[in-house]
Amino acid sequence: MKMENEKGKIGIGNKEGVLLKPTMVKIVGFKIEMQKDKDQKEVGEKVSVICKHPDKPENIEISSVSYKKGKEIRTSGMWFKLDVDNLIPKQSALAEFLRFIKATNLDGIVGKDAMTELDEKNYLCFKAY
Repeated sequence: MKMENEKGKIGIGNKEGVLLKPTMVKIVGFKIEMQKDKDQKEVGEKVSVICKHPDKPENIEISSVSYKKGKEIRTSGMWFKLDVDNLIPKQSALAEFLRFIKATNLDGIVGKDAMTELDEKNYLCFKAY
């Protein structure tokens, strides 16, 4: 109980969160992790691309991409799903990203440079158009 009383005295900070600006990043790896909803139910695997951003010493992870679908620009998470042939679906956001950076699979993205932009929530995402 004492700890909670001490936490009740903590004030509001005055430092802004560091917003990374959109720029070219170097892809250093990737991981595929199961995502869960608020009820801890598994909802699917998502690809997080591990990148080196020039303004941050630690690596960052980006898991969404903006791409052109028809005449509009869409932003989507890069979900890892397979089609009936056990391949990445041709029309998926992940496939759009791979094609844009000229990689045939996830192993092929390591070492490539990729452009980023801010999504509607001000998070970095890949720009693939």
